[in-house]
Amino acid sequence: MAYRRVVLEIGMGTDIRGGDYTKAAVRALKDALWHNSLTVADALGKPVDSMRVDVTIGVPKPDKVDKAEVLAVLPHGTGTVTVVEGGLEIPNAAGTDVTVMANAAAVVRLDLP
Repeated sequence: MAYRRVVLEIGMGTDIRGGDYTKAAVRALKDALWHNSLTVADALGKPVDSMRVDVTIGVPKPDKVDKAEVLAVLPHGTGTVTVVEGGLEIPNAAGTDVTVMANAAAVVRLDLP
């Protein structure tokens, strides 16, 4: 058997004030996950903890994201987090703060024939 992609979930998250990239990334992943109730594992006779979830986060400064904190959002299964350059950083009018926008993609895989 092989792990096959069964679901792609996408989301967007922000940190309006403070420029916290991890906060924006966590919110993006929650946005991707919390709008769905995945029943595919049950439908295929697999335990939910058998899911593998590969998360990709896009933010302007990838090195500012705490991957472990993002990974902790996953409610089931095991996962990986990859952070790439993307998203947006919007400075305020005074130039003293930024709003960070992060994008998230979560690819869910199950071991299937």
